[in-house]
Amino acid sequence: MFDILILVAAAFGAGVLNTIAGGGTFLTFPALVMVGVPPVAANATSAVAVFPGYLAGAFGFREELAAFDRKRMARLCAIALAGAAVGSGLLLVSSNEAFSAVVPFLLLASTLAFLYGENIRAFAAARARGVASEGALGLFAVAVYGGYFNGGLGIVLLALFALWGMNEIHQMNGLKNGLSFVISLISVGIFALAGLVTWPYAIIMMVAATVGGYAGAPLARRLPKAAVRALIGLIGFGMSAIFFWRFISGL
Repeated sequence: MFDILILVAAAFGAGVLNTIAGGGTFLTFPALVMVGVPPVAANATSAVAVFPGYLAGAFGFREELAAFDRKRMARLCAIALAGAAVGSGLLLVSSNEAFSAVVPFLLLASTLAFLYGENIRAFAAARARGVASEGALGLFAVAVYGGYFNGGLGIVLLALFALWGMNEIHQMNGLKNGLSFVISLISVGIFALAGLVTWPYAIIMMVAATVGGYAGAPLARRLPKAAVRALIGLIGFGMSAIFFWRFISGL
């Protein structure tokens, strides 16, 4: 029962964070590891737990997505699907030991990407001139990362769009949510078929994350941006330190 309470609290908090600014993976993945789920299975189960949020986000930006040319969207989705399939496949062949060695760096990189996301997007936008529009390789690489470990995926996608020369934030957010859903869709399917998902935990967390996402809406309108950034930074750096310690102590 205590394990269930931990997972419900983590998933609810993840739903709130994802509605406000993102960063829910910083709670769901460590919580699953804490209750005894092996790291690789915990990553897969965490992806399933937060999956409904991507669908809701894509639906919320349906008008922005509908404005994109269908052939263009089909091309981008195909690239994202291919990259996510490769990333998910890499997770399938990763041992728990190998994944545990990579996780601290992924968590730290995700935290830094969140905290400095605006700087990253500005840097990318400043160098957008002369860059080939919608390069397949860049999206493929981002999708591989998202299929393997999706923490901070939204920030990386927004930076990529800025590098493509996009500057309309609502269109960028719509495309970000749509491609995040596509990447998560193939990942969740592969993880489920491979038997990596701990379904009793995943279902409980999906419900809690959905409730948290709804509860987070009024908070998103009231909390100062600086407070949100500080909270997610604290969680991200804290989780990174814990997993670094776990890895070093296991050597």
